[in-house]
Amino acid sequence: MDIKNFLLAANAIAEEKGLEKEKVMELIEQAIAAAYKKEYGMRGQLVKAKIDEKTGKVEFWQVKEVVSDDMIYSEEELEGLKDKKEEEVLGEGKKVRFHPERHILLADAKKIKKSIKPGEELETKLEAKDDYGRIAAQTAKQVILQKIREAERESVLEEFQSRQGELVSGIIQRVEGRMVFVDLGKTLGIMPKEEQVPGEFYRPGQRLKFYLLSVEDQPRGPSVVLSRAYPKFISKLFELEVPEIGGGSVEIKSITREPGSRSKVAVFSNEDGVDPVGSMVGQRGTRVSAVINELGGEKIDIIEWAKDPEVFLANSLSPAKVLQVELQDQNKAVAIVPEDQLSLAIGRDGQNVRLAAKLTGWKIDIRTPEGKEISSPKEAEDEVVKEEQKE
Repeated sequence: MDIKNFLLAANAIAEEKGLEKEKVMELIEQAIAAAYKKEYGMRGQLVKAKIDEKTGKVEFWQVKEVVSDDMIYSEEELEGLKDKKEEEVLGEGKKVRFHPERHILLADAKKIKKSIKPGEELETKLEAKDDYGRIAAQTAKQVILQKIREAERESVLEEFQSRQGELVSGIIQRVEGRMVFVDLGKTLGIMPKEEQVPGEFYRPGQRLKFYLLSVEDQPRGPSVVLSRAYPKFISKLFELEVPEIGGGSVEIKSITREPGSRSKVAVFSNEDGVDPVGSMVGQRGTRVSAVINELGGEKIDIIEWAKDPEVFLANSLSPAKVLQVELQDQNKAVAIVPEDQLSLAIGRDGQNVRLAAKLTGWKIDIRTPEGKEISSPKEAEDEVVKEEQKE
Protein backbone atom coordinates (compact mmCIF):
# COMPACT_ATOMS: atom_id res chain seq x y z
CA MET A 1 0.00 0.00 0.00
CA ASP A 2 1.22 3.49 -0.86
CA ILE A 3 0.76 4.63 2.74
CA LYS A 4 1.66 8.29 2.10
CA ASN A 5 -1.03 8.80 -0.56
CA PHE A 6 -3.44 6.65 1.41
CA LEU A 7 -3.12 8.84 4.52
CA LEU A 8 -3.46 11.97 2.40
CA ALA A 9 -6.72 10.60 0.98
CA ALA A 10 -7.97 9.71 4.47
CA ASN A 11 -7.17 13.23 5.70
CA ALA A 12 -8.97 14.74 2.69
CA ILE A 13 -12.10 12.66 3.38
CA ALA A 14 -12.00 13.63 7.07
CA GLU A 15 -11.71 17.31 6.25
CA GLU A 16 -14.39 17.27 3.56
CA LYS A 17 -16.93 15.40 5.69
CA GLY A 18 -16.07 17.13 8.97
CA LEU A 19 -14.98 13.87 10.63
CA GLU A 20 -11.99 12.98 12.78
CA LYS A 21 -9.14 11.26 10.93
CA GLU A 22 -9.21 8.37 13.45
CA LYS A 23 -12.90 7.79 12.64
CA VAL A 24 -12.19 7.71 8.89
CA MET A 25 -9.33 5.21 9.43
CA GLU A 26 -11.67 3.04 11.49
CA LEU A 27 -14.27 3.06 8.69
CA ILE A 28 -11.63 2.12 6.09
CA GLU A 29 -10.45 -0.74 8.31
CA GLN A 30 -14.03 -2.00 8.53
CA ALA A 31 -14.28 -1.89 4.73
CA ILE A 32 -11.02 -3.82 4.28
CA ALA A 33 -12.26 -6.39 6.81
CA ALA A 34 -15.51 -6.73 4.83
CA ALA A 35 -13.52 -7.29 1.60
CA TYR A 36 -11.33 -9.93 3.31
CA LYS A 37 -14.40 -11.76 4.61
CA LYS A 38 -16.05 -11.64 1.16
CA GLU A 39 -12.99 -13.12 -0.56
CA TYR A 40 -11.50 -15.47 2.03
CA GLY A 41 -13.85 -15.67 5.01
CA MET A 42 -16.63 -18.01 6.09
CA ARG A 43 -20.32 -17.26 6.56
CA GLY A 44 -20.96 -15.85 10.04
CA GLN A 45 -17.34 -14.84 10.63
CA LEU A 46 -16.52 -11.56 12.36
CA VAL A 47 -13.30 -10.18 10.88
CA LYS A 48 -11.30 -7.24 12.22
CA ALA A 49 -8.59 -5.36 10.32
CA LYS A 50 -5.88 -2.95 11.50
CA ILE A 51 -3.71 -0.69 9.32
CA ASP A 52 -0.20 0.16 10.45
CA GLU A 53 0.07 3.84 9.51
CA LYS A 54 3.88 3.69 9.45
CA THR A 55 4.36 0.69 7.17
CA GLY A 56 1.02 0.40 5.39
CA LYS A 57 0.77 -3.26 6.42
CA VAL A 58 -2.71 -4.62 7.16
CA GLU A 59 -3.29 -7.32 9.78
CA PHE A 60 -6.47 -9.38 10.22
CA TRP A 61 -8.08 -11.15 13.15
CA GLN A 62 -11.14 -13.33 13.58
CA VAL A 63 -13.20 -12.28 16.60
CA LYS A 64 -15.20 -14.83 18.60
CA GLU A 65 -17.32 -14.40 21.70
CA VAL A 66 -16.36 -16.67 24.60
CA VAL A 67 -19.40 -18.60 25.89
CA SER A 68 -19.92 -21.04 28.74
CA ASP A 69 -22.33 -24.00 28.61
CA ASP A 70 -25.08 -22.10 30.40
CA MET A 71 -24.92 -19.30 27.79
CA ILE A 72 -25.90 -21.49 24.82
CA TYR A 73 -29.08 -23.37 23.97
CA SER A 74 -29.02 -27.14 24.37
CA GLU A 75 -30.31 -29.47 21.62
CA GLU A 76 -33.59 -29.96 23.55
CA GLU A 77 -34.06 -26.19 23.94
CA LEU A 78 -33.36 -25.60 20.25
CA GLU A 79 -35.96 -28.22 19.37
CA GLY A 80 -38.58 -26.24 21.32
CA LEU A 81 -37.58 -23.00 19.61
CA LYS A 82 -38.08 -24.24 16.05
CA ASP A 83 -41.51 -22.68 15.64
CA LYS A 84 -40.49 -19.34 17.10
CA LYS A 85 -39.20 -16.37 15.19
CA GLU A 86 -35.58 -15.31 15.74
CA GLU A 87 -36.69 -11.97 17.29
CA GLU A 88 -38.79 -13.84 19.88
CA VAL A 89 -35.91 -16.17 20.71
CA LEU A 90 -33.46 -13.31 21.18
CA GLY A 91 -35.91 -11.53 23.46
CA GLU A 92 -36.29 -14.49 25.83
CA GLY A 93 -32.87 -14.19 27.46
CA LYS A 94 -29.13 -13.89 27.04
CA LYS A 95 -28.65 -17.39 25.63
CA VAL A 96 -27.35 -17.76 22.07
CA ARG A 97 -27.41 -20.31 19.28
CA PHE A 98 -23.84 -21.61 19.15
CA HIS A 99 -22.10 -20.80 15.87
CA PRO A 100 -18.53 -22.14 15.48
CA GLU A 101 -17.48 -19.07 13.46
CA ARG A 102 -18.84 -16.55 15.99
CA HIS A 103 -18.51 -18.35 19.32
CA ILE A 104 -15.91 -20.37 21.17
CA LEU A 105 -16.45 -22.48 24.27
CA LEU A 106 -14.77 -21.27 27.44
CA ALA A 107 -12.72 -24.48 27.81
CA ASP A 108 -11.29 -24.11 24.30
CA ALA A 109 -10.68 -20.38 24.75
CA LYS A 110 -8.68 -20.97 27.95
CA LYS A 111 -6.25 -23.14 25.99
CA ILE A 112 -5.38 -20.02 23.99
CA LYS A 113 -5.69 -17.40 26.76
CA LYS A 114 -5.91 -18.62 30.36
CA SER A 115 -7.27 -15.39 31.87
CA ILE A 116 -10.23 -15.06 29.49
CA LYS A 117 -13.78 -14.96 30.90
CA PRO A 118 -17.26 -15.71 29.50
CA GLY A 119 -18.69 -12.80 27.52
CA GLU A 120 -15.26 -11.51 26.47
CA GLU A 121 -13.95 -11.57 22.90
CA LEU A 122 -11.09 -13.71 21.69
CA GLU A 123 -9.10 -12.51 18.69
CA THR A 124 -7.29 -15.06 16.53
CA LYS A 125 -4.84 -13.79 13.93
CA LEU A 126 -5.63 -14.60 10.29
CA GLU A 127 -3.28 -14.90 7.34
CA ALA A 128 -2.89 -11.53 5.62
CA LYS A 129 -3.94 -11.35 1.97
CA ASP A 130 -3.11 -8.74 -0.67
CA ASP A 131 -5.13 -10.01 -3.62
CA TYR A 132 -8.87 -9.26 -3.76
CA GLY A 133 -11.40 -9.95 -6.47
CA ARG A 134 -13.73 -7.45 -8.13
CA ILE A 135 -16.72 -8.38 -5.94
CA ALA A 136 -14.69 -8.01 -2.73
CA ALA A 137 -13.36 -4.63 -3.88
CA GLN A 138 -16.90 -3.49 -4.72
CA THR A 139 -18.03 -4.63 -1.27
CA ALA A 140 -15.26 -2.57 0.34
CA LYS A 141 -16.27 0.50 -1.68
CA GLN A 142 -19.94 0.15 -0.68
CA VAL A 143 -19.01 -0.32 3.00
CA ILE A 144 -16.79 2.81 2.96
CA LEU A 145 -19.51 4.95 1.34
CA GLN A 146 -22.22 3.65 3.68
CA LYS A 147 -20.10 3.98 6.83
CA ILE A 148 -18.96 7.50 5.91
CA ARG A 149 -22.57 8.56 5.34
CA GLU A 150 -23.54 7.09 8.72
CA ALA A 151 -20.57 8.74 10.46
CA GLU A 152 -21.32 12.07 8.79
CA ARG A 153 -24.95 11.82 9.89
CA GLU A 154 -23.94 10.99 13.48
CA SER A 155 -21.46 13.87 13.50
CA VAL A 156 -24.10 16.37 12.31
CA LEU A 157 -26.67 15.00 14.78
CA GLU A 158 -24.22 15.23 17.69
CA GLU A 159 -23.09 18.75 16.75
CA PHE A 160 -26.58 20.22 16.42
CA GLN A 161 -27.92 18.42 19.50
CA SER A 162 -25.16 20.10 21.51
CA ARG A 163 -26.30 23.48 20.09
CA GLN A 164 -29.99 22.96 20.86
CA GLY A 165 -31.40 26.09 22.53
CA GLU A 166 -28.77 28.32 20.92
CA LEU A 167 -28.70 30.74 18.00
CA VAL A 168 -27.60 29.52 14.58
CA SER A 169 -27.02 31.50 11.40
CA GLY A 170 -28.27 30.21 8.07
CA ILE A 171 -29.21 31.13 4.52
CA ILE A 172 -32.76 30.67 3.22
CA GLN A 173 -32.47 27.99 0.54
CA ARG A 174 -36.09 27.70 -0.58
CA VAL A 175 -39.68 28.20 0.53
CA GLU A 176 -42.12 25.37 -0.15
CA GLY A 177 -45.71 26.02 0.88
CA ARG A 178 -45.77 26.58 4.63
CA MET A 179 -42.19 25.36 5.15
CA VAL A 180 -38.94 27.35 4.95
CA PHE A 181 -35.72 25.39 4.29
CA VAL A 182 -32.51 26.89 5.68
CA ASP A 183 -28.94 26.00 4.68
CA LEU A 184 -26.95 25.62 7.93
CA GLY A 185 -23.74 24.49 6.23
CA LYS A 186 -23.58 20.81 7.18
CA THR A 187 -27.30 20.17 6.97
CA LEU A 188 -30.67 21.71 6.14
CA GLY A 189 -32.87 23.19 8.84
CA ILE A 190 -36.63 23.54 8.58
CA MET A 191 -38.81 26.36 9.93
CA PRO A 192 -42.48 25.35 10.05
CA LYS A 193 -45.28 27.91 9.69
CA GLU A 194 -45.96 28.08 13.44
CA GLU A 195 -42.32 29.08 14.10
CA GLN A 196 -42.33 31.88 11.51
CA VAL A 197 -43.00 35.50 12.39
CA PRO A 198 -46.33 36.80 11.00
CA GLY A 199 -45.68 39.44 8.36
CA GLU A 200 -42.05 38.41 7.87
CA PHE A 201 -41.13 37.44 4.29
CA TYR A 202 -38.36 34.95 3.53
CA ARG A 203 -36.52 34.98 0.22
CA PRO A 204 -33.84 32.57 -1.09
CA GLY A 205 -30.31 33.79 -0.40
CA GLN A 206 -31.33 35.80 2.67
CA ARG A 207 -29.07 35.29 5.73
CA LEU A 208 -30.85 35.30 9.09
CA LYS A 209 -30.41 34.16 12.67
CA PHE A 210 -32.60 31.39 14.08
CA TYR A 211 -33.30 29.74 17.42
CA LEU A 212 -32.43 26.03 17.27
CA LEU A 213 -35.63 24.58 18.70
CA SER A 214 -35.10 20.81 18.42
CA VAL A 215 -33.02 18.12 16.74
CA GLU A 216 -34.36 14.65 15.98
CA ASP A 217 -32.83 11.62 14.31
CA GLN A 218 -35.00 10.73 11.31
CA PRO A 219 -34.56 7.91 8.74
CA ARG A 220 -33.54 10.45 6.06
CA GLY A 221 -31.10 12.22 8.37
CA PRO A 222 -31.15 14.70 11.28
CA SER A 223 -34.26 16.89 11.43
CA VAL A 224 -33.24 20.36 12.67
CA VAL A 225 -36.26 22.51 13.58
CA LEU A 226 -35.66 26.28 13.67
CA SER A 227 -37.71 29.17 15.01
CA ARG A 228 -37.85 32.95 14.82
CA ALA A 229 -41.09 33.18 16.82
CA TYR A 230 -39.95 31.45 20.02
CA PRO A 231 -39.69 33.90 22.99
CA LYS A 232 -36.18 32.74 23.92
CA PHE A 233 -35.02 33.84 20.46
CA ILE A 234 -35.14 37.40 21.81
CA SER A 235 -33.21 36.55 24.99
CA LYS A 236 -30.48 34.89 22.90
CA LEU A 237 -30.24 37.96 20.65
CA PHE A 238 -29.80 40.15 23.72
CA GLU A 239 -27.05 37.81 24.97
CA LEU A 240 -25.11 38.64 21.80
CA GLU A 241 -25.52 42.40 22.30
CA VAL A 242 -25.32 42.74 26.11
CA PRO A 243 -22.03 41.57 27.71
CA GLU A 244 -23.54 42.02 31.18
CA ILE A 245 -25.86 39.04 30.56
CA GLY A 246 -22.92 36.75 29.78
CA GLY A 247 -21.04 38.13 32.81
CA GLY A 248 -24.00 37.39 35.09
CA SER A 249 -24.51 40.95 36.34
CA VAL A 250 -27.78 41.29 34.39
CA GLU A 251 -30.35 38.49 34.23
CA ILE A 252 -33.43 38.08 32.03
CA LYS A 253 -36.09 36.91 34.48
CA SER A 254 -39.04 36.47 32.13
CA ILE A 255 -40.08 37.21 28.59
CA THR A 256 -43.33 37.14 26.66
CA ARG A 257 -43.92 37.81 23.02
CA GLU A 258 -46.45 38.28 20.27
CA PRO A 259 -44.13 37.62 17.30
CA GLY A 260 -43.88 40.41 14.76
CA SER A 261 -45.73 42.87 16.96
CA ARG A 262 -44.47 43.40 20.53
CA SER A 263 -42.46 41.77 23.28
CA LYS A 264 -41.90 42.46 26.97
CA VAL A 265 -38.66 41.52 28.70
CA ALA A 266 -38.22 41.63 32.49
CA VAL A 267 -34.61 42.09 33.63
CA PHE A 268 -32.86 42.18 36.99
CA SER A 269 -29.43 43.29 38.19
CA ASN A 270 -27.39 40.92 40.36
CA GLU A 271 -24.82 43.64 41.13
CA ASP A 272 -25.21 46.96 42.89
CA GLY A 273 -24.62 49.93 40.64
CA VAL A 274 -25.60 48.12 37.44
CA ASP A 275 -28.73 49.46 35.75
CA PRO A 276 -30.39 46.41 34.13
CA VAL A 277 -32.69 48.39 31.83
CA GLY A 278 -29.89 50.75 30.78
CA SER A 279 -27.59 47.80 30.07
CA MET A 280 -30.21 46.26 27.78
CA VAL A 281 -30.99 49.50 25.97
CA GLY A 282 -27.35 50.53 25.51
CA GLN A 283 -25.89 53.94 24.81
CA ARG A 284 -28.37 55.87 22.66
CA GLY A 285 -30.37 52.68 22.31
CA THR A 286 -27.75 50.87 20.19
CA ARG A 287 -28.16 47.47 21.83
CA VAL A 288 -31.93 47.24 21.75
CA SER A 289 -31.95 48.73 18.23
CA ALA A 290 -29.69 45.92 16.99
CA VAL A 291 -32.17 43.34 18.34
CA ILE A 292 -35.17 45.22 16.91
CA ASN A 293 -33.48 45.37 13.49
CA GLU A 294 -32.89 41.60 13.54
CA LEU A 295 -36.58 41.16 14.37
CA GLY A 296 -37.70 43.40 11.50
CA GLY A 297 -38.95 46.27 13.67
CA GLU A 298 -40.79 44.32 16.40
CA LYS A 299 -41.30 46.61 19.42
CA ILE A 300 -39.62 45.62 22.68
CA ASP A 301 -40.53 46.90 26.16
CA ILE A 302 -37.69 46.38 28.65
CA ILE A 303 -38.86 46.57 32.25
CA GLU A 304 -37.17 46.05 35.61
CA TRP A 305 -38.13 42.85 37.44
CA ALA A 306 -38.97 43.21 41.13
CA LYS A 307 -39.58 40.67 43.89
CA ASP A 308 -42.46 42.80 45.17
CA PRO A 309 -45.47 41.86 42.94
CA GLU A 310 -46.98 45.34 43.22
CA VAL A 311 -43.81 46.97 41.85
CA PHE A 312 -43.37 44.30 39.18
CA LEU A 313 -46.99 44.63 38.03
CA ALA A 314 -46.67 48.42 37.83
CA ASN A 315 -43.44 48.09 35.80
CA SER A 316 -44.97 45.49 33.48
CA LEU A 317 -47.57 47.96 32.18
CA SER A 318 -44.86 50.23 30.77
CA PRO A 319 -44.96 52.59 28.88
CA ALA A 320 -48.09 53.51 30.87
CA LYS A 321 -47.61 55.18 34.28
CA VAL A 322 -49.30 53.34 37.16
CA LEU A 323 -50.47 55.13 40.32
CA GLN A 324 -51.23 52.09 42.45
CA VAL A 325 -51.63 48.32 42.27
CA GLU A 326 -54.16 46.47 44.45
CA LEU A 327 -53.54 42.74 44.89
CA GLN A 328 -56.53 40.40 45.17
CA ASP A 329 -57.02 36.66 45.66
CA GLN A 330 -56.17 34.01 43.05
CA ASN A 331 -53.41 36.04 41.40
CA LYS A 332 -55.72 38.85 40.41
CA ALA A 333 -54.72 42.52 40.58
CA VAL A 334 -56.20 45.94 39.81
CA ALA A 335 -53.89 48.62 38.39
CA ILE A 336 -54.96 52.21 39.01
CA VAL A 337 -53.76 54.59 36.27
CA PRO A 338 -54.42 58.27 35.46
CA GLU A 339 -57.31 58.76 33.06
CA ASP A 340 -55.00 59.94 30.27
CA GLN A 341 -52.97 56.72 30.66
CA LEU A 342 -55.90 54.31 30.59
CA SER A 343 -55.83 53.54 26.86
CA LEU A 344 -52.04 53.29 26.85
CA ALA A 345 -52.07 50.82 29.76
CA ILE A 346 -54.58 48.59 27.97
CA GLY A 347 -52.91 48.96 24.58
CA ARG A 348 -54.12 48.43 21.06
CA ASP A 349 -56.55 45.47 21.06
CA GLY A 350 -55.62 44.99 24.74
CA GLN A 351 -52.09 43.93 23.80
CA ASN A 352 -50.19 45.82 26.52
CA VAL A 353 -52.20 44.47 29.44
CA ARG A 354 -52.31 41.01 27.84
CA LEU A 355 -48.51 40.86 27.56
CA ALA A 356 -48.13 42.26 31.09
CA ALA A 357 -50.40 39.50 32.41
CA LYS A 358 -48.38 36.80 30.64
CA LEU A 359 -45.10 38.31 31.84
CA THR A 360 -46.12 38.48 35.50
CA GLY A 361 -48.51 35.53 35.76
CA TRP A 362 -51.22 37.81 37.21
CA LYS A 363 -54.69 38.63 35.82
CA ILE A 364 -54.73 42.43 35.58
CA ASP A 365 -57.70 44.83 35.46
CA ILE A 366 -57.03 48.48 34.53
CA ARG A 367 -59.02 51.33 36.11
CA THR A 368 -58.76 55.07 36.83
CA PRO A 369 -59.01 56.46 40.40
CA GLU A 370 -62.67 57.26 39.63
CA GLY A 371 -63.30 53.67 38.58
CA LYS A 372 -63.51 54.46 34.87
CA GLU A 373 -62.74 51.74 32.35
CA ILE A 374 -62.14 52.04 28.60
CA SER A 375 -65.39 52.71 26.75
CA SER A 376 -64.55 51.05 23.42
CA PRO A 377 -61.69 49.24 21.61
CA LYS A 378 -61.68 52.08 19.03
CA GLU A 379 -61.07 54.65 21.76
CA ALA A 380 -58.17 52.59 23.12
CA GLU A 381 -56.61 52.27 19.68
CA ASP A 382 -56.90 56.02 18.98
CA GLU A 383 -55.22 56.87 22.28
CA VAL A 384 -52.38 54.39 21.69
CA VAL A 385 -51.75 55.80 18.20
CA LYS A 386 -51.51 59.32 19.68
CA GLU A 387 -49.00 58.17 22.29
CA GLU A 388 -46.91 56.33 19.67
CA GLN A 389 -46.83 59.45 17.50
CA LYS A 390 -45.56 61.46 20.50
CA GLU A 391 -42.73 58.92 20.99
